[in-house]
Amino acid sequence: MRFAVFGIWLALPVSALAQSADSVCPDDDHAEFHRCAIEAARSAEPPRTIHGRPDFSGYWERRSWAFEDFETHPVTPDDFGDTSVVVDPASGIVPMQPWADELRHENARRYIHHNAACTLAGPAGTMYMAGLYQLMQDEDHFVVLGEGLSAHPYRVIPLDGRPHLGPDLPLWQGDSRGHWDADTLVIETTSQNGKYFLDQRGRFITDEAQIVERMTMIDDNTIHYQATIDDPNVFSRPFTIALAYRRDHTPGIEVWEEACFESNSDQMTLFRNNGLRIFPGISGDEARELKRQWEARQ
Repeated sequence: MRFAVFGIWLALPVSALAQSADSVCPDDDHAEFHRCAIEAARSAEPPRTIHGRPDFSGYWERRSWAFEDFETHPVTPDDFGDTSVVVDPASGIVPMQPWADELRHENARRYIHHNAACTLAGPAGTMYMAGLYQLMQDEDHFVVLGEGLSAHPYRVIPLDGRPHLGPDLPLWQGDSRGHWDADTLVIETTSQNGKYFLDQRGRFITDEAQIVERMTMIDDNTIHYQATIDDPNVFSRPFTIALAYRRDHTPGIEVWEEACFESNSDQMTLFRNNGLRIFPGISGDEARELKRQWEARQ
């Protein structure tokens, strides 16, 4: 079941709850699910493709509201509320450097979130911004089609061993390459452009960030998704988020295009008239200089 909020279609959380009871790890609390999924993966026997790889194909719903806030946050008129999606460190706190944590509060006040500006959400962001996903694969590619909360959320990830493009071509979705680690799909992404927020609390990365995602089927209807974000310009250490995907068996289900009007011009005019701007992004060099300036003021 889906409903519209300000013209954005969202998947209702209850649409997958009934399926959670059939999972070897039914708890959607992120820390508890992560703990259970790691153990369940040891003996999992996922469905397989003709090439012998775990078969992720089908429709799935993500079980988190991480796009609102990576950390634990309550239900408000603007938030659905959730436990922390951060599973490492165990505190559930994003390990931001002090200068960067101060800047992210400023970011949230000054800049429009990329969803409102109809720009892309980045590789990991695509995996927790949308509500419904269709996953497809063959021997050489893994494809993600998403619906809702991010303009045209899709990814085509090569699995054929080709090298990364290199640092001279920064991309909204980064440059992703996938490979198999036993039954886990590992996706490594470089070449970020650093122009999107990780969540609606202004958390950010630079263009030097590297993201490693891991997707493991722990039973026929459950995927354990993890993303480790490493950017020493912003964070005091790498950190990992984790969440569940539950298979959606709704007859006739399909992914609907979440198309934005070109430049979202009418809404953007309202934002700009209220002093908000599109986040310009931040490079590694800029981050190091901002950190130097912050430390000099302390």
